[in-house]
Amino acid sequence: MESEITPLTSCHKRPFSEEDDSFFEITSESDSEEEEEWVPKNKIARKPKRPTAAKSVTVKKQVKPKAENTGTKKATVKRTTAKTAVKKNRKKTPEKTNVEQNVMGILPVFNNNEDKLPSQSKQNLGNMKQEEVSQQTAMQIKKEIEHGGVKVEQPSTSTYFSEQKIKEEADISFTWEEPALKKQKTENYPDGKPVKLQRGCVEIGDTQMNWNITQVLSERTNAEVWVCANLIRLFKEENTIPFIARYRKELTNNMDADTLREVQQTLEELNTVIKKAHTAVQKIAKEEKLTPFIKTVLLNCTTVEEVEHVFAPYKSGSKKTKAQKARQLGLESAANLLLDRPGELNLNNYIKGNEKGLSSVAEIETGIQHILADMMSKDRETLDRIRKLCESNIVFIQSTLTKATAKEDGNKKDTEKFRLYHNFSNSIGNVHHHQILAINRGEKLKILTVKVSIPDRVKNEFCRWCVNERWRPRSFARPEFMKILTDSADDSYKRLIYPLLCREFRSRLTSDAEKESIAMFGRNLRQLLLINPVRGRVLMGIDPGFRHGCKLSIISPTNQILHTDVIYLLGQGAQREAEKIRHLLHKYSCLTIVIGNGTACRETESFFADLINRRYFAPLDVVYCITSEAGASIYSVSPEAAKEMPDLDPNIRSAVSIARRVQDPLAELVKIDPKHIGVGMYQHDVSQTLLKATLDSVVEECVSFVGVDINIISETLMRHVAGLNASRAKNIIEWREKNGPFISREQLKEVKGLGPKTFQQCAGFIRINPENIKNFCSNQQQSGSTAGGQQATEAGSSSKAGAGGGTVGKSNKRKGKAQCSSPQPNPLDQTCIHPESYNTAMRFLSFIGGNLCDIGKPTMQYIINTALKTNLMDALTQKLDTTVPTLQMIIDGLKQPHDYDIRAGFEQRDFKRNIVSLNDLKNGTILTGRVENATLFGVFVDIGVGKSGLIPIRYITAAKLPASKTRRSLGLGPGERVEVKVMEIDHVRNRISLDLIRVL
Repeated sequence: MESEITPLTSCHKRPFSEEDDSFFEITSESDSEEEEEWVPKNKIARKPKRPTAAKSVTVKKQVKPKAENTGTKKATVKRTTAKTAVKKNRKKTPEKTNVEQNVMGILPVFNNNEDKLPSQSKQNLGNMKQEEVSQQTAMQIKKEIEHGGVKVEQPSTSTYFSEQKIKEEADISFTWEEPALKKQKTENYPDGKPVKLQRGCVEIGDTQMNWNITQVLSERTNAEVWVCANLIRLFKEENTIPFIARYRKELTNNMDADTLREVQQTLEELNTVIKKAHTAVQKIAKEEKLTPFIKTVLLNCTTVEEVEHVFAPYKSGSKKTKAQKARQLGLESAANLLLDRPGELNLNNYIKGNEKGLSSVAEIETGIQHILADMMSKDRETLDRIRKLCESNIVFIQSTLTKATAKEDGNKKDTEKFRLYHNFSNSIGNVHHHQILAINRGEKLKILTVKVSIPDRVKNEFCRWCVNERWRPRSFARPEFMKILTDSADDSYKRLIYPLLCREFRSRLTSDAEKESIAMFGRNLRQLLLINPVRGRVLMGIDPGFRHGCKLSIISPTNQILHTDVIYLLGQGAQREAEKIRHLLHKYSCLTIVIGNGTACRETESFFADLINRRYFAPLDVVYCITSEAGASIYSVSPEAAKEMPDLDPNIRSAVSIARRVQDPLAELVKIDPKHIGVGMYQHDVSQTLLKATLDSVVEECVSFVGVDINIISETLMRHVAGLNASRAKNIIEWREKNGPFISREQLKEVKGLGPKTFQQCAGFIRINPENIKNFCSNQQQSGSTAGGQQATEAGSSSKAGAGGGTVGKSNKRKGKAQCSSPQPNPLDQTCIHPESYNTAMRFLSFIGGNLCDIGKPTMQYIINTALKTNLMDALTQKLDTTVPTLQMIIDGLKQPHDYDIRAGFEQRDFKRNIVSLNDLKNGTILTGRVENATLFGVFVDIGVGKSGLIPIRYITAAKLPASKTRRSLGLGPGERVEVKVMEIDHVRNRISLDLIRVL
């Protein structure tokens, strides 16, 4: 019979060989148990083979006499995983000797620290055969450990950070080598401290996927493999995106924060696939239904949809599939014979007249067809083939009105919103992201019906390929058997593969649309947070309103509330209110009015524009601006606002918030949940978890890159610095109130909950201004002179400054605090240079002949520029033993003035003195406006007529955007000043269509 078999060529390799037939056989419970616990019956003496680095070495169980056991000294290993492994082995096999337990605990350390082994130990380990380690070898390893021949005390980098972070807060302590919610024993926590896994690169038990996570991450993000490998390690070590983007550029090939965030999200998606695959394997194995074939298929999955497709038949409560029923009838062997040895297959042998499914040849053929269809739908090469066919053909996504909606008359308002998608069709390669989100929303509201259309030629070519190549029988098959195979391919496509493809296409389109929408939201938020603050002005903030009046507040240049009131501009008392406003403007020398863009904004703007044109406030030259009040109402009733302004009415708090948004947008907007700021699109239709994570990351990025002065920053703003959170920010404030101002960055290490890892992440973004230290000390000395010796006699008091110029921060059980009389901060603490680079910075200053006192001055800039003219950057990095990005960061930090603010290069507020109405516009009119919001289909621009105009996305080209916008990866976002031309005015729908001329 074998002589009749025609072997396939290498390009037409069979999916399963004869040795793989066990993949399709149904095993009983005893068989599965025997399969899991299988050990070789006869051990044949062979030459020992050198095990690979990935394989772990286990020890043959040999019981020693009790006397030897008690006399054996255990080797101590600091790795947490080694201790845990020894502890588990003691519980499961208490009869093991101490030597065996030591070997089992130490061997993983050998694999990770192979370069630290002596040559003799390496040779011994190389000759050990897996599962056959002799007692003599174990004793020799133990002896080497006791005599210091093997050094295992040095922990790995990740373990080092894990141990050093024990002093930090419990809610952000992680370990990468323990399962979630286990207890890790340390010297500070002898009873165990709960720890959990951080989101990022996660190792799931012993499960090894059949694909390389670094390679897949590189393919999906279009990043180099070495960069992806570095990022996986950096995220695993809990580094924040701002820290990586600024201080680890050499490891990421100068990636910006947005790209890093994209890689992190993709990495989390891959980790989710690993978790789901591991969970599926465990659940199927628990039900004793796991076969090598199913396990291999699950470990091949690279998307969540693939895992769900394979795991669906095994979910609790799910009905048995047709293939499972056929396998229970014993037809899997017939299916295998049809593929491997069709000449031996006789369907009449399977007929059982009294059993359903086996009573006739037709039923048997149907059962075999279902098994073959199931095999095809789970074969990796088959799925890859159908996906390539879809890529080479045009696949459409279509939407139509549901039948129920078409018949209804009362839902016309909602139906009209989706009129563009009542009969919509577009290829999946050309469909826009905002169209996908709109279609999904209509489908969720049961207004639209959506389907994916794949051409019939894809199915025909796929079925022909399956029958003639991939699933072709190995030998001659009769026509009736070939018909079964053809029907199987057709059934597999229609019933199993086509629905899988539809789910994959819809899922991918939705995922890409959500990511782009969230990315757009993040870019808009960044643009809004980094608007140049208006400093040195007294501002009047107005929250417009009709019935309840306009809420008014006046704030000082230092953010203090000077006056609050309620005025009624729309009514008979308008003249009286105008006189009150003029009195307040003259009293506080206020020249700038900030109006919120909410209800009655247009009427309020018209009121002030009329007064300014009549020079009612002369001699003051008063101007006004419009700002977004999105989220102000929510913030005004929040506990944080009540804590900050306890004596003010919530309505007045919103007016204060509106004024502060112009004075310092970053400091004020971080108090509001980013999704309430209103600069996104379809924010309620995207993943809320991903949206919150992205927006929080953008806020952290902006706060960190701008930098904060640790001695004047508020607790609200401090919690958004990279590496910090609410509890750590609170501890820093308490330390500052108790010990006085921070003299240097090193004092951060004294704060409770700030370990080495947290200090590493936040130190570079924290500034210490000597002027603020001196002001604090002078204030303390003035207040201390009235207290006299009373403070000096208070034992254990919380570090108040002494009367005679005592120390700042002198408290009980604390050492080494600086003195107020002679504060000596490190000048480098005022720069963006990280403390880990201070030594390199000092060597660089010594090389160029610079002085720390000249940091930020023109003298320093001249010295550095002169040195760079005579020395190349590469030569300098070699002399200083550093990298080019690090040296560039040092140079920038030394040259930047002390008052440098990255927001100075961003957009400023647009102040006005008059108002323009919609009736003043004509087609072709050229106007100057400011971007309010950017979406995936266009940009909304405020042109000062009370209605925003829309610039369609087709009018926004790269030629019209300046190169600086592209370099900053910001594009066209909120706050940008643009010059536009009116293209069309629709007075019926009150719409204005604009064309972008240039960005100002």
